[in-house]
Amino acid sequence: MFEFFTDHGKQAVAASQDEAVALGHDFIGTEHLLLGLLSAEAGTAAGVLHGQNVDLERARQETVRVLEAAGIVASGGRPARDALASLGIDVAEIQRQADTSFGAGAFQFPRPAYTQEARTALTNTLGEARALGRDTFGTEHILLGLLTVPEGHAMEVLAAFQVDPATLRETVLTRIAPESR
Repeated sequence: MFEFFTDHGKQAVAASQDEAVALGHDFIGTEHLLLGLLSAEAGTAAGVLHGQNVDLERARQETVRVLEAAGIVASGGRPARDALASLGIDVAEIQRQADTSFGAGAFQFPRPAYTQEARTALTNTLGEARALGRDTFGTEHILLGLLTVPEGHAMEVLAAFQVDPATLRETVLTRIAPESR
């Protein structure tokens, strides 16, 4: 499915993984997808979110707050690293060798997995794009897909900004209306 994303869409999805890793999370949730959309400055979604006064730095802070309130703490992948260490595998040494061979940051461990809510949002991205007559998925379609998952933590982050999901959806649709015809 990744091949159907626009360049900005791909950047946003990749940025969501980077955001999860940077926050020390070993998963990618809807909240990380939201952060990825905000960090893809050139995308339509970032423009719409900024227009609703949603900024990346505060969204990161709200993500940490929301997850901590839900009892989810940043582990930095420690359980996976500890499990491998118990088998005699030194992840830090693998990291050093990969950095030397392929460049700094080329190897990330653990690679965060998408939560069920994030997978649902990305799947719904396809439906949103197709409903608008698009064959490719941009950041605007990812945002629309994200808004279809009310149980995701992204909705709590948006609520901290007093953003109404229905209004946000209408704003996105109004912004992309000319291209959808």
